[in-house]
Amino acid sequence: MPIRIQSDLPARSVLEKENIFVMTEKRASTQDIRPLKIAIVNLMPTKETTETQLLRLLGNTPLQIDISLVRMENHESSHVSAAHLERFYIPSREIFLHKYDGMIITGAPVEQMPFEDVDYWSELCDIMDYAHENVFSTLCICWGAQAGLYHNYGVKKIPLEKKLFGVFQNHKVAQAEPLLRGFDDFFPIPTSRHTTVSKAQIQKIVDLQILSESDAGEITLCKSSDNRSIYMMGHLEYDTDTLAKEFWRDKKRALPIDVPQFYFPNDDPALPPKNRWRSTAHLFFSNWLNYYVYQETPFDYTEDSWFYSI
Repeated sequence: MPIRIQSDLPARSVLEKENIFVMTEKRASTQDIRPLKIAIVNLMPTKETTETQLLRLLGNTPLQIDISLVRMENHESSHVSAAHLERFYIPSREIFLHKYDGMIITGAPVEQMPFEDVDYWSELCDIMDYAHENVFSTLCICWGAQAGLYHNYGVKKIPLEKKLFGVFQNHKVAQAEPLLRGFDDFFPIPTSRHTTVSKAQIQKIVDLQILSESDAGEITLCKSSDNRSIYMMGHLEYDTDTLAKEFWRDKKRALPIDVPQFYFPNDDPALPPKNRWRSTAHLFFSNWLNYYVYQETPFDYTEDSWFYSI
């Protein structure tokens, strides 16, 4: 889907160099179609990087996507300029004035904090509650997934003995799942987190279905029974060098960090990593947009009855 963005968003030049089809507001206004409205609640500190990663995966298919970048009002970002946030992001309160076909809630580097201690937790809970009736399908990523499972179902996160860090093989649990249509029997997902969730607890929740697991038995993807909430524990949106940058950053700070598993050739961080998850990432986001957003959302999303149960 050609992504409709502001013409001066920094991600535009990067995406155009990669032949990703981006469309400025001026050109989009000449097309007589309704774009899919997607809100991205970007909780990552490196917002410009995350914008580019997600827009790359949402772009370059036949329909328009109208992107709204959302910032939390009860949080002061230190890794992006106030001018960037003011120019390209809407404050979270504006979400409540609209309905959206889809929403993405990103991860955040706060997983070792209790949810309630995160300064924007109440704000995020309001957004998740609003999404139940005003967003047709919400995709929650990594900490965003753990936050959604905790808020919506009471699933607590569990600290790991050491960080789960690397590119891990996964396999399908739900064989006929549209989100995984076209996936290989085994597929890699980059992972970087200090916490996990209980498979046994999720299995007891009637409204949740486990879709995929890692070879280590970690749940990597699950969804609500109505397909309106998708929870992904990894980072398919990551660039080739994202884990490498994180590894060298922590080494420079003298923090305890292992070499990410199954990532560098021969596990040698002196060698440049290779991307083995790119096709999986594109297929996953395409499947989400197609099967759980585009094919299900009604044309007139302004009607009060648009959020009928699937």
